[in-house]
Amino acid sequence: MEAFPGPKGKDLRADVAVIGGGPAGLAAAVAAKRAGAERVVVIERDVRLGGILPQCIHTGFGLKWFGEELTGPEYAARFVDEAASAGVEFMLETMVLEVTQDRRVAAVSPHHGFVVLQCGAIILAMGCRERPRGALVLAGTRPAGIFTAGTAQRLVNIEGVLPGRQAVILGSGDVGLIMARRLTLEGVKVQAVVEIMTYPGGLARNIQQCLRDFDIPLYLGHTISRIHGRDRLEGVSVAPVDDAKVPIASAEWFIPCDTLLLSVGLIPENELSAACGIELDPATGGPVVTDEMETSVPGIFACGNVVHVHDLVDHVTEDGMVAGAAAAARARVAARTPVLGEAGKDAGLESLQAIRTTGEIRPGRNVRYVVPQRFVRHGDAVPAAAAAAARTLTISLRPSEPAENVVLEVSIAGRVLRRQRKQKVRPGEMMQVNVDRLAIPSEKGDALTVSIVER
Repeated sequence: MEAFPGPKGKDLRADVAVIGGGPAGLAAAVAAKRAGAERVVVIERDVRLGGILPQCIHTGFGLKWFGEELTGPEYAARFVDEAASAGVEFMLETMVLEVTQDRRVAAVSPHHGFVVLQCGAIILAMGCRERPRGALVLAGTRPAGIFTAGTAQRLVNIEGVLPGRQAVILGSGDVGLIMARRLTLEGVKVQAVVEIMTYPGGLARNIQQCLRDFDIPLYLGHTISRIHGRDRLEGVSVAPVDDAKVPIASAEWFIPCDTLLLSVGLIPENELSAACGIELDPATGGPVVTDEMETSVPGIFACGNVVHVHDLVDHVTEDGMVAGAAAAARARVAARTPVLGEAGKDAGLESLQAIRTTGEIRPGRNVRYVVPQRFVRHGDAVPAAAAAAARTLTISLRPSEPAENVVLEVSIAGRVLRRQRKQKVRPGEMMQVNVDRLAIPSEKGDALTVSIVER
């Protein structure tokens, strides 16, 4: 694995800089090298590559991408090895301080000091973080024994430490479900999983394999109304909620436990994106992107969980591959037109952006969000992401509410372009639909709308 050989305090150059060394960043780096980018640098703040995958020791990764079942560390290792073999350079233990619209990355590390990279293109792949207790309304004091599910996963799988002996899990996200099984296998009594919604937040396979197979009760339409204990957690009060999600105090009961895991949602890491002036989607919390994963700032791309939270790492990898190939193409344009325009913006990339007109994609009925939110129209330059698949526009979406016997419908100006039957849709499972790009009218103005309608 090659370190980035830069002198301290000097400006450095890279064709493509990738911020984040998790599955999205590694895939993007590999794709950028395959697409001809000469110097690709991955900047990672941790001491190791792989992002969250090294602590995900369970199987279930790679079924789509590799056609076999791998653990998280195995999945990460394949991309680390491929990136290193391709000549990708790595800056570990390096914190990015700023990303600018003229594609400069300011970073600091104990190995290189303060450095500034001038890049042909930048890929944001910072991933996401867990929503902490401070984001919830939970009555009670602050005793020991309360963890996010990911923190508990690291304690058990990396540090070899059990967080407690009796646990309750608030929220039915996938990490919480997986930890219910993991703790049970380690001898911890998981008393219950409590979910405020009337439907689970995680994948159906995890509900079956992590809860039902181990007889762990799941309380839907319930929440924790109070935390008990001062120095150490002693238990929690659980209550059903009304239609406004307010606990019904008269129906609450007490569950003894010394550990509470919070699995109440993930938030894309977008402080760098916001500071750079990149347009963010309030529904996803991530950047608004085109189907080439380019943000609203020319030459800056984003992929993986920093754009929206995915269910499967295989889909994160797909995002990274698209972003990496497109970023390499953008870097070649930047190398040919290094003329800076007003306010430090790149005139070459801005002119290309103007030529490559984009259409809008909007969520319709029972669709919480869509990604990408924009697409390059077929009358313009062929998308750089994959020439062989340039005709296919892939849209990811998440339902707002669960439904059965429905049709996933893509339309424009009242004209239906694609209908896809679905037996069941759930907010906990991301969906994808493909549209033939040549079927989309070339006229500007009308937006694609993605809806989930009754049959």
